[in-house]
Amino acid sequence: MNTKPNISFENVEVAFASRSDAELKKMYLIFTAMNQKWAVILGVAMARLAIKLKLPVKGLMKKTVFGHFCGGESIKDSARSIKELADFGIGTILDYSVEGEGTERSYDFTRDEIRRTILRSAGAKEIPFTVFKATGLGDYKVMTKVQAGKELNSKERDAFVRLKSRFDSLCKAAYENNVRILVDGEESWFQDVIDDMTYDAMAKYNKDKAIVYNTYQMYRRDMLKNLKAAHHDAVAKGYYLGVKIVRGAYMEKEADRAEDMGYPNPIHPTKKDTDDCFNKGLQFCVNNKQRVYLVNGSHNDMSNIILTELMGLHGVKPDDERFYFAQLYGMGDHLSYNLAKAGYNVAKYVPYGPVEAVMPYLSRRAKENSSMSGHSSFEIELIKKEMARRAAIKKEN
Repeated sequence: MNTKPNISFENVEVAFASRSDAELKKMYLIFTAMNQKWAVILGVAMARLAIKLKLPVKGLMKKTVFGHFCGGESIKDSARSIKELADFGIGTILDYSVEGEGTERSYDFTRDEIRRTILRSAGAKEIPFTVFKATGLGDYKVMTKVQAGKELNSKERDAFVRLKSRFDSLCKAAYENNVRILVDGEESWFQDVIDDMTYDAMAKYNKDKAIVYNTYQMYRRDMLKNLKAAHHDAVAKGYYLGVKIVRGAYMEKEADRAEDMGYPNPIHPTKKDTDDCFNKGLQFCVNNKQRVYLVNGSHNDMSNIILTELMGLHGVKPDDERFYFAQLYGMGDHLSYNLAKAGYNVAKYVPYGPVEAVMPYLSRRAKENSSMSGHSSFEIELIKKEMARRAAIKKEN
């Protein structure tokens, strides 16, 4: 059996098939700016100040960074992005990317908005998943105390009950509407509490297939062990394990807190260790495909190739509903579009929300791109290659 997938992530014609010449040039300018750390710091500061002073910058942001990395300001506003992706066989993961104000009212609002994404996704093949963060539904400080085994006061106990109720109500709504829902990974000092709520929901709603998915941040030293333990419990209790594996998003915060509080850094010491752990996680999930549904959340070329090869080795068809590849909107198009072209299940995280409220998300995106060694440069090189290819065709004609 030939397990080598018929796919090339170097095919820029496929990668940028949805982009006009003007859009390519705009992408080039955005990633070039994001490749300069000083430009990112200055740009983020100026954008925040302009919004705070209520200067008319929203239109400019919609045409540049916001427009590139976000679907729109609302679910309805994201319709164009959803359709553009669907036209190329790529699904949308609607991601309400507004950070809460830390009030019970804001937590209720977030719950209701996530429920709206579930209802929008119901019966819509172009939106195969929805997603939420537990910190959008309740106070992380309460979860931190619970994980540390500290006693809650009456006010905190009530807050924790409300958090669990909001969490379960979304998982239940997803189940009732046959919509798969991803629970995003967060910081290690309260992730155990999120895990417990997620596994409780899986035991209720994943009896027939995976509806609720947990996130495994493989840069943590203990995560492969945690994944295996979760699978063991799923088998023992008779439910399907929904798995989204990612490398991780809080490396600096994890290291700083570990140093400040005097405990060992939970993160792998090297990138190679993280990569090895991630790829072993992929292999474990494919080896246990009878019980596991997998979302491979990766912008790493090799990890995506490895999963396609593992699927081929196990005789798993590219469009098997148990396996999905996922990238962020506005990034990794060489992966998403080429995978979709080859028949694999692919979905993009499409953030949305009011421009001013999504600024924290955009700030992180910009800083991540500027700090990820070579990432923006890689995106730039791909864009330049496609621009040159198009220029050569025009010259011939």
